[in-house]
Amino acid sequence: MDLPCGIFQQDYAQDMAIIRTKGQWATLVIFLILLSGCPYFLTDSLLTLAIIIGITVISVHGLNILTGFCGQISMGHAAFMAVGGYVSAVLCAKLGWSFFAALPCAALGAGVVGLLFGLPSLKIKGFYLIMATVAAQFIIIWVVLQLYTVTGGPNGLAVPRPRIAGLVLKSKASYFYLVMIFAVLSTIVAKNLVRTRVGRAFIAIRDNDLAAEVMGINVFGYKLLAFFIGCVFAGVAGALLVHFVRYAFTAQFTFLDSVWYLGMLIAGGMGSISGGILGVIALKLLDYMVTLAGPAVASAFPSFAGPAGAALGLFIRGLVVMLFVMFEPRGLFHRWELVRRYYRLWPFSR
Repeated sequence: MDLPCGIFQQDYAQDMAIIRTKGQWATLVIFLILLSGCPYFLTDSLLTLAIIIGITVISVHGLNILTGFCGQISMGHAAFMAVGGYVSAVLCAKLGWSFFAALPCAALGAGVVGLLFGLPSLKIKGFYLIMATVAAQFIIIWVVLQLYTVTGGPNGLAVPRPRIAGLVLKSKASYFYLVMIFAVLSTIVAKNLVRTRVGRAFIAIRDNDLAAEVMGINVFGYKLLAFFIGCVFAGVAGALLVHFVRYAFTAQFTFLDSVWYLGMLIAGGMGSISGGILGVIALKLLDYMVTLAGPAVASAFPSFAGPAGAALGLFIRGLVVMLFVMFEPRGLFHRWELVRRYYRLWPFSR
């Protein structure tokens, strides 16, 4: 991370710190205060959007570790969320477990399933690995539908509200705080993970797996570890999602969701923790604005009132991702870095 002019690291601990200056600490504190105050000034629809953004951030962090840092492209991330969601739903609804007892099991269950579908990464990569993860998406959903006596099959399964020390989280505001705590924790874990020896091994495998193996890195072991960690994040996000909706059903975890999670990484900046967050916020806000503009577009253009209007959000989202791929492949975070460096060095920006 670049530092303001005149500030230098004096020891290794300062060099390794994520937050290094008083200004950065002040910015973080102000952000956390504003975040904690969101339920008091956001409307009901915006609070729902904020909760969905928080859950999606957790899931995209997992995909970023797997794809952005380790280079293992996954197109079945929503299915691993489904594993976590259904494990938590079954444990809470049918066995009477508490939410906080079921959540680690949901994360572990998704991680183990991720390990199983990560096994092909020993022999295949690139397009073939993509097809293997696409198969995971449909296999997992098919299994969920077949286990209808446990999961409810196509009818789904009702999920109780989370409970903390006897206190039931009934309001959206209380659930917002729960989700944001997990979103902040997942961000801290992901940020620190990629700075460790494991994270450096992931990056080496992403850049050149053959060279990484020559340097003594256990490529297959680290690939499996990336699948496990990425799917653990997905399992936590899936559990939070089904408890927010209070119902678990397969329509929450579609193949299209897996595609858009990858699109969020592209838009925000693959291989960057901050980029993943920016991508989620950008595309979710875009969806929200398209939804608000839908009635106005339908009244101005009656031909869009039917199926064309319903598909308008998909069209705009796809167009935005395509433009990022063409003109800003390194994402929003890279553009923000360029702007910040320009003004930091101005008027000697060159």
